[in-house]
Amino acid sequence: MRFGPVPVAEAEGAILAHSMQAGSTKLKKGHILGGDDLKTLTDQGTTTVWIARPDAEDVIENAAAETLGHGLFPDPQTHGLTMTGAFAGRVNFKSNTSGLFTVDPAAIQAFNTVDPAITIATLPNHARVREGQMTATIKIIPYAVNRAAIDTVLARTVPAPFSVRAFKPGTATLILTRTPDTPDKILDKSIRTLETRLTALDASLIETVTVPHETADVARAVAEAKGDMILILGASATSDAADTCPAGLVAAGGTLTRFGMPVDPGNLLFLGTYNTRPVIGLPGCARSPALNGADWVLERLAAGMEVGFDDIAAMGVGGLLKEIPARPQPRAAREARPAKKPQTTAIILAAGASRRMRGTDKLLEQVDGRSILRRTVETACASRADQVMVVLPPDPGKRLAEVEGADTGTKPVRTITATNATEGMSASLATAAVRLGPGTDAAIVLLADMPELNPAAIDSLIAAYNPAKSREICRAVTTDGTPGHPVLFGSRFFEALGAVTGDIGAREVLRASPGFVHDVPTPGRSATIDLDTPEAWAAWRAGEGG
Repeated sequence: MRFGPVPVAEAEGAILAHSMQAGSTKLKKGHILGGDDLKTLTDQGTTTVWIARPDAEDVIENAAAETLGHGLFPDPQTHGLTMTGAFAGRVNFKSNTSGLFTVDPAAIQAFNTVDPAITIATLPNHARVREGQMTATIKIIPYAVNRAAIDTVLARTVPAPFSVRAFKPGTATLILTRTPDTPDKILDKSIRTLETRLTALDASLIETVTVPHETADVARAVAEAKGDMILILGASATSDAADTCPAGLVAAGGTLTRFGMPVDPGNLLFLGTYNTRPVIGLPGCARSPALNGADWVLERLAAGMEVGFDDIAAMGVGGLLKEIPARPQPRAAREARPAKKPQTTAIILAAGASRRMRGTDKLLEQVDGRSILRRTVETACASRADQVMVVLPPDPGKRLAEVEGADTGTKPVRTITATNATEGMSASLATAAVRLGPGTDAAIVLLADMPELNPAAIDSLIAAYNPAKSREICRAVTTDGTPGHPVLFGSRFFEALGAVTGDIGAREVLRASPGFVHDVPTPGRSATIDLDTPEAWAAWRAGEGG
């Protein structure tokens, strides 16, 4: 491929290398230059233009990416994947199910060492993925690549070098042991936490058995367990392969495969089998929803993978679990750090089309002598949120003026555009979520059509946010417990919010994370009054409800 500056007269049919202005039109990079483009450039005095012109043996970037994608995966659906169409020299592979991503690192290495112009990037091996999540991307770096290089890549790379193994519905028995001084609340918390873990893996807890912390009692519970997998959580930590819980497994006639794992937290896990069913001796940290070594074992079992001695040994690389979106700060660090106000961003979703208002814009309806949109912006600015982000449609009309005319005090207010706002509320939410900066601890999602919203409601969510107590989704509810808005999400959920689709907003994220949801009562009906129709507005103004 030839690349560089050429006289405008010689550029017809070439690929524009860098975006440039041609009269009133902006020509984007990658544009194929036509005769009209060249005339406009000449008329405005442009003499040279940077272009890329593929040689006869070259393949244009999009075609090259698709050729490689189809070459690796003639039928991606059978591997739990969906391949997108090519754009900007890229094809993406998304998961079509919830499960575990597995990849052959040697195959990816082989792919990436043929030609630096041809690349593939994937998630880490054994990453948990949800339906619709991107797992890998093939990217052609220049505008075209040599066909021989594409053929070499496909010849050196094994077919289907990665896949998603779907979680398979299964059942589990949880055996809890207790001593005379074990509080009931500890047992109850353990059950709730394990139910949440299993539900996320499409498994169900079909029975919970509580027995004394004695070897014989554990053995009897193992022998009578009905689940596809058996989980044992002892009242005291397992300190040796001959300790009470692993000894109970052996006494029942089971096999102890391994005690101890090179993952922290999670060191004290033990693994075994009973009548071909896996048995997992859970470490004490499994009582917390935070990520630990037991999650890695449960995920693989739920995906139908075998887990043995060597598999656990290999978990040491990456096994030092630090603070990541899936896990809050280690306990010691949380306790040593003085409490501080989280850095928060209030996100106002104001990109909807007001379709149910039959021709009028609900966000321009008047409340307290100002539009409901302006009132919402001013309410957010009067709260303890550190900054405000307003999501607007591509053609905001009068909405932008209402935002710019709001009394924001000294609070920074940023407007962003949801280019795909017509796809529903989730499009606006996802647009905002991916714009949240790395210093943001939490985001408060506000609907722009809630006339009874007040700063105190927002402040109460910020005050309730506490990752150390797993209060990382704080949801406003009415005094009778009816859920509503606003909703605060901790930073661990930003990635999930950035991937939501449809018109259900963040409901799927809430459903998938019950262990992190903390309901915050707000006075009156403010959490549930949002007005979408002329009738609802008239009824609210008449004091008849929303």
